Amino acid sequence: MNREHTLSQDCPATAIPAGDHLTLPQGTPVFITQTLGGNVTVRTDAGLFRIARENVAAIAGFSLNAEAAAPAADQAEFSEQLVWDTLKTCFDPEIPVNIVDLGLVYDLAVEKTPTGANTVEVKMTLTAPGCGMGPVIAEDARQKIAALPTVESAKVHIVWDPQWVPQMISESGRKVLGLE
Repeated sequence: MNREHTLSQDCPATAIPAGDHLTLPQGTPVFITQTLGGNVTVRTDAGLFRIARENVAAIAGFSLNAEAAAPAADQAEFSEQLVWDTLKTCFDPEIPVNIVDLGLVYDLAVEKTPTGANTVEVKMTLTAPGCGMGPVIAEDARQKIAALPTVESAKVHIVWDPQWVPQMISESGRKVLGLE
């Protein structure tokens, strides 16, 4: 994965960890460091950047495999478990553990609407206050939930209470990070 690629065209990206949106110019050499959740984290001489799944084609000679690009819940019947499974396809671009196993998701509420559809609200936090990637991660989660069958509305709120601590990481997340 840590092979050098080049951008074949100007490419929208998000600076990590600041969260600033910018354009990486055509010809920029990039090293892919993470492809989890359908987005790609690249390292350049200027630092780390997140390239959203819809812009990955700008990376010459690289394509996401179907597993990395597709949401976990393609064409499945709606359920709360499906929402949890979908949230497990969302990643902090610097950490190879999904937001559920990182312990960032504090609450999930599903309500039926009068039309029989579903409204989903999620409360999540970040590993550090002031992380510029928070809105990007929350929007990734919101978009994936909104794409589920029968979801009429999806909202993801960033909260700070309780404060996140590393002990909130699940056992499987701890194994991935080498903490156990």
